[in-house]
Amino acid sequence: MEAAGLPTPLPLHLVQPGSRVHLGTLLVRDGLLSVEQLEEALAEKEDTGARLGEIVVARGWVSGGALARALAEQHELSYLELTQVEIDPAATSLLPEKFARRYHALPIAFEADQVLVAVADPTDVVTSDDLRLALGLPVRFAVCSLMDLEHAISRIYRAQVDVHQETEEPEDLGGDDIQDAVEAGAPAIKLVNQLIAHALEDGASDIHFEPQAKNMVVRARIDGVTRQLTEIPRSMQNAVSARLKVMGELDIAERRIPQDGRVSIKVHGKPMDLRIAVLPTTYGEQVVLRILHRSAGRRTLTDLGMSQHAAEAFSRAIRQPYGAVIACGPTGSGKTTTLYAALDMLNDVGRVLTTIEDPVEYQIPGLNQIEVNTRSGLTFARGLRTILRSDPDVLLVGEIRDEETARIAVQAAMTGHLVLTTLHTHNAASSIARLKNMGVDPELLATSINCIVAQRLARRLCQHCRETYRPSAEEYAELGDFASQDVMLHRAVGCTECAGIGFKGRVALYEVMEVRGRIRRLIEASTDEIFAAAVEQGMHTLRQDGMRLCVEGVSSLDEIRRVTGDRLL
Repeated sequence: MEAAGLPTPLPLHLVQPGSRVHLGTLLVRDGLLSVEQLEEALAEKEDTGARLGEIVVARGWVSGGALARALAEQHELSYLELTQVEIDPAATSLLPEKFARRYHALPIAFEADQVLVAVADPTDVVTSDDLRLALGLPVRFAVCSLMDLEHAISRIYRAQVDVHQETEEPEDLGGDDIQDAVEAGAPAIKLVNQLIAHALEDGASDIHFEPQAKNMVVRARIDGVTRQLTEIPRSMQNAVSARLKVMGELDIAERRIPQDGRVSIKVHGKPMDLRIAVLPTTYGEQVVLRILHRSAGRRTLTDLGMSQHAAEAFSRAIRQPYGAVIACGPTGSGKTTTLYAALDMLNDVGRVLTTIEDPVEYQIPGLNQIEVNTRSGLTFARGLRTILRSDPDVLLVGEIRDEETARIAVQAAMTGHLVLTTLHTHNAASSIARLKNMGVDPELLATSINCIVAQRLARRLCQHCRETYRPSAEEYAELGDFASQDVMLHRAVGCTECAGIGFKGRVALYEVMEVRGRIRRLIEASTDEIFAAAVEQGMHTLRQDGMRLCVEGVSSLDEIRRVTGDRLL
């Protein structure tokens, strides 16, 4: 009679003789397969010649991860959760992609005088002299799931990007041409192109090349958080910095002063700009690439994720025939994207829409777009004066940076133009104080501003692996008006789809303050008084909008705390 909680022992004819335990034995022992399932799988193996592991995974009886754990135990190797491991690009560069796919193997790290290689099926490679010969180093194997390995190989061995200066129309090279160009180039060129391609594939907004005492660290900002891509040996640091400066048409001999440049590239047929900033530091030149996508699909307020309350307030403001609509927040918080969604709503043949930006971030048909060029004397203020003589109906000013630009924009909003612009402030209420500090007459602000939108970007939870849980008493209280008896929250876990991070993509938090009623009368009051009046009029704060996203399962409470801090705003 079977003992409680113990799996049925294998019949003798299914136990493989010899010292190594049969894979089926391990799967039955761990309760992953029944004896009947194993017998059925072995019969299919006999008929088709397929591997036992492939059969049980294909039938859905055993997960890829569980199979990999059993294979690791069978062959006395380590098991790797590949999504939780930092993969060293220097190690992966030892093995060309065609061999990685042929052997189902990926070098992931150096260990003293050997290299650690992740494999899906150790029976294929443990005795493979070819793989050791290809790597040229002693090898230590570890086992991971086949799905994780294939995702990692696709992520690591991606098409190379040929970065080139744009003349009139950037050349769009095919994959084979790009690969040939990379192989023929110097090591620094190849490495820089690989890192740019890697970061772009991951959706990075910035790439940081940071010199340290012993090496150069390369990090990418993805979904608002920086991740380390690799470390470049100090011996290659100057070559990499020089390559980046050549791309931006900068002076490679000058290493004592900051420099700014720009290069245009095409990736999979899509044009984008890289803004290059070089800054001398203690250990050499730090180089930061800002990635700007010039083409964008049509976005609506719904696409942006605004709540119904915020979307209605914002729509009322931009449908006014004149006045100013200001988007505020830190750099990279999505202000321009929000204003372009407004332009999309207003873009029709009955209106003339003009933008002046630094740089033009999106190219949209139907808009007259002007790019600031301080070298030639085209500043925001000078461009604005000329634009206003060109009879626009709607005007987007990329950013209010100084007193002159602020005054011209506010005056334009009073003289029959709808002005959309951005400002660097923490919240909606403090934007009024910022404009007053710039020297704009408070009476003009009271009559010219339609609304102010403050925003932040929070990371979206990965919908494939997020974990549901019931909030604690403290978390329940933190939800405020969004708390209910059956409310559930979600937290990040990490899986193959999100590269083990737990988050994938971003969503905006909005605080829309309509400037009307009591707020117009309080325009000369303190920021706290204006904020209190806005809340009294029904404005939802950034923190409150974040709580909405938590309850909807879009983001996590920890992420909203990270983005909004301890502020109640």
